[in-house]
Parts: sequence; C-alpha cells; structure tokens
Amino acid sequence: MNSSYRMRVLEAIGDDIMMPHRIAIKSNVLNNHISTTLRQLREKGLVELINPEMPRGRLYRLTDEGKRILNEIKGGKL
Repeated sequence: MNSSYRMRVLEAIGDDIMMPHRIAIKSNVLNNHISTTLRQLREKGLVELINPEMPRGRLYRLTDEGKRILNEIKGGKL
C-alpha cells in the first residue's frame, strides 16, 4: 500500500474520531483502500479502533504514537 495513503489517512483523522467512509472523503483515498490502510496503521500502533464490537459504524482515532509521528512528519506544526 502506498505510504502517501497512510500519511493522508493520519492527517485526515488528526485529533478527531472518524468512521472509514469519512476518512476516505477527507483523505481523498478511495474507499476500497481505506480498510487496508487502516489495518496497516493499526498494526503499526498508529491508529486504534475504539469500538471493535461493532460490525458497522466503526470509529478510529490516532494513538499517542500516531499523533507523535504525524507531528514529527509535519515538522512540529500540529
């Protein structure tokens, strides 16, 4: 998966809690790539699923590590 997708997803989520469809719109990443990208970010400990019991309407947010990485990549501008 393209690392620019991962970066765009991190930026799209930022300090928010979001559903995948909204992340796709805000990040301009196609819906069919969002699941894979979110899974990769979860595996790296940068994103967390906050309602894993829900089969639909899943909510994601950045972990503290995800926020740190995003801030570092953006040059401390967050």
